[in-house]
Amino acid sequence: MELLNILEYPAPGLKRKAKKVTDFGKQFQALVEQMFATKYGTESCAALAATQLDLPDAPHVTVIDLSRDNTAPMCLVNAEIVEREGEQNEEEGCMSVGCNIGIPTHAKVKRAYKIRVKAQDRFGNALDFWAEEYFAKCIQHELDHLQGKVYLDHLSSIKRERLEKKLAKEKTRLIDD
Repeated sequence: MELLNILEYPAPGLKRKAKKVTDFGKQFQALVEQMFATKYGTESCAALAATQLDLPDAPHVTVIDLSRDNTAPMCLVNAEIVEREGEQNEEEGCMSVGCNIGIPTHAKVKRAYKIRVKAQDRFGNALDFWAEEYFAKCIQHELDHLQGKVYLDHLSSIKRERLEKKLAKEKTRLIDD
């Protein structure tokens, strides 16, 4: 299966808001399969949101698998966080911010420690669950993507500028090598 192209920051497509999914038919199922193939085919990728991919009308969908052996696929469609508890301030990276091209950039981002999520699965069935720690952080990160945000948007302007300069310098170095 052909892998989808992961957009690289600062691609304008990363600022798009995802479109609500209403049709869970064959085309959508094929897209979800392609998203999982891209996620599994990308080293160190925990999850992917449709807006990170070079898709014309990115649907409100993210694929996640936090298992070490890729045996726990989860697809969240039209997801929203309805409750938040606690706080965590952990390092984050992103496939669209250097990681996919071998330039890992990370920064601490403040997120809720525990979240309640309402969503649909890939077939349109209702989901309502709590997530905490890394799983909660991952979902919040992906739902940010679906709202047109990257983790850099949570940083102070000084930290963001520093990471953007590092990323630009490393990209230039890769091109020159």
